[in-house]
Amino acid sequence: MPRYTISVNGLELSFKTDADEKRIQAAQALLEERFGELSRDGRYISREKLLTLLALGIADDFLELRQRLAGLEARMQELLERRQ
Repeated sequence: MPRYTISVNGLELSFKTDADEKRIQAAQALLEERFGELSRDGRYISREKLLTLLALGIADDFLELRQRLAGLEARMQELLERRQ
């Protein structure tokens, strides 16, 4: 399993994962982009608050996508049942 070391908002992280390097880089870019959006207005926000806001935003995105996926799966099942 490859080991990666990345920097996110000045915090260096080392970890092992089966994910490929492109996926790690895309995740890092997403985090940096979101950090930038959260701290854009120039106000000082502590790293802990930024991390918490980031986690909440990503959790919300995940829950919304999971709900949309469940809806699509239900719709596909409905269409398959009609076809039979």
